[in-house]
Amino acid sequence: MQKAYLTLLTFVAAVATAQTFEITGGVVPYQLVQRDTENRGVFRLEGPAAKQLAGRPVEARLLRAGLVVEGFDWRQAGQVSGEQWRAEISRVPVGGPYRVELRVTGAAGIRSVEPLLVGDLWMLAGQSNMQGVGNLKDLPAPSALVYSFNMADQWVPAEEPLHRLQDAVDSFHWRTNPGEPKTPLSGEALRKSIASRVKGAGVGLPFALEMVRRTGVPVGLIPSAHGGTSMDQWSPSLKEQGGASLYGGMLRRFRATGGRIAGVLWYQGESDANPKASPVFAAKFQSLIEAIRVDFQQPDLPFYYVQIGRHVNDANIAEWHLVQDAQRRVETLFRNVGMTTAIDLELDDGIHVGTDAFPALAARLANLAEGKVERGPRPVRARLEGNRVLVEFSSVNHHLRHEGRLNGFTIHNAEGKPVPLIFRQRVLAGSANTVELLFGGKLPEGAAVHYGYGKDPYVNLSDAANMPCPVFGPLRIE
Repeated sequence: MQKAYLTLLTFVAAVATAQTFEITGGVVPYQLVQRDTENRGVFRLEGPAAKQLAGRPVEARLLRAGLVVEGFDWRQAGQVSGEQWRAEISRVPVGGPYRVELRVTGAAGIRSVEPLLVGDLWMLAGQSNMQGVGNLKDLPAPSALVYSFNMADQWVPAEEPLHRLQDAVDSFHWRTNPGEPKTPLSGEALRKSIASRVKGAGVGLPFALEMVRRTGVPVGLIPSAHGGTSMDQWSPSLKEQGGASLYGGMLRRFRATGGRIAGVLWYQGESDANPKASPVFAAKFQSLIEAIRVDFQQPDLPFYYVQIGRHVNDANIAEWHLVQDAQRRVETLFRNVGMTTAIDLELDDGIHVGTDAFPALAARLANLAEGKVERGPRPVRARLEGNRVLVEFSSVNHHLRHEGRLNGFTIHNAEGKPVPLIFRQRVLAGSANTVELLFGGKLPEGAAVHYGYGKDPYVNLSDAANMPCPVFGPLRIE
């Protein structure tokens, strides 16, 4: 009797096993799917099924907070074909977190994937100030509406540090010792490396949190930056190297997350502020933006970047400014490309933006991404009028403003050397977009105005939307 009972159980188990199906492909927990122009997304799933299930429908339903989403109760979403099945839940509204449940008639149980979001994906690229070298303290709390595709190609809740190079999939990011092959960290070495980190906060997570706060639209981040890297190392010509190059790795990660994003956030240029690279920086930067839009197949892909900021160092001042001015000019060449600056922000060391300053920088980038305000004061002309120079600006939100005594403007001679003439800087009375520089003495021939001269200036000009004036110069005085 007992033997017969065991035989029956074995038979039932075999039948049950034969009738199962599994999820092995498609969306995974903590994944964000890019919304389309109608604010909808698509969840695709697939996997193996028992051959006895061939031809049967795959039904799906969608839940949020334990409740069925209106219009997404059980309905056919796919079919078993041979020993494989595929399903697609389309027109999912922006939001989440969602739970997808699947069933096949005759198969035991329900399969599910959660949590999932529909929203906006942002690529994070550049060098250390995008990778993040802020102190890992006083960090923002994670959000249920912000996920990250980490550098190990895993979807996870977004938290600092976003950029974990130690175990990245792409080999460019791996550390190496001289004479040894590049390998990712793993096991105890990886655990110790992670546990010992005291730096790593960046602008990506504060940006995502700010966008969610403003719009309610979930955000997914694709961290792809690497500290100390130059424009040559980001060259699109290296894309065929795949993950052995920065551009190739970024492109691979773009495709791995669905092949469509909301935009790119970029912060790079410090490594190009040298005599060799700075003269050609503008052309390379322009080519990079053009290549990304072609390779991502998004001709008007939003691309927002940060002008390089402070460096407590006096080397290569001219080259530093050449890169800054190139960045200021490149934004005028494209649609949906914008720049902000970090020149007025606090640092956590000699060159890296501090953790407590990232929320302000994130708000500036969010302003560009939302497109509801002007990009901030941009210099138009400087003209001489008696014993004062009037500097006029465009793209000002309502009016120019500053906290404390206005500072940051200098007058330079034709050779580019600063000449100490200005005794007062102020916003022109009765004007919303003009700064008045009062000076004593005589202007040198070929005189020009700079703003933010030097690598560690103190500047404080912005506008009513808290969009700061970028570093500029030379701007010839007419």
